Amino acid sequence: MRVQATGRAHNGRKFKEVCETLVVNAHGGLLMLKHEVDNGEMIVLTHPETQEFQECRVVYLGEPGDKGQRVGVEFLTPAPHFWGLELSESPSIN
Repeated sequence: MRVQATGRAHNGRKFKEVCETLVVNAHGGLLMLKHEVDNGEMIVLTHPETQEFQECRVVYLGEPGDKGQRVGVEFLTPAPHFWGLELSESPSIN
């Protein structure tokens, strides 16, 4: 899924880019960003269809590559409906 990410890059400059999600859940997701960001940085994600937005904190940084950097984000508050999917707020235990 594509979402718009807005925040501050590693160099301190503001950025806005459309990025791809790799994994999503009620608490955040894993994105592929072209801009390098710092761990702990705040990012705002905007859903392209609903224009709903969520403030997130960067909690994981993968190695930068040709297509960008894998960035794990955590919503400041759980948002199981943000992605437009039916997601549980708590992990299921089987």
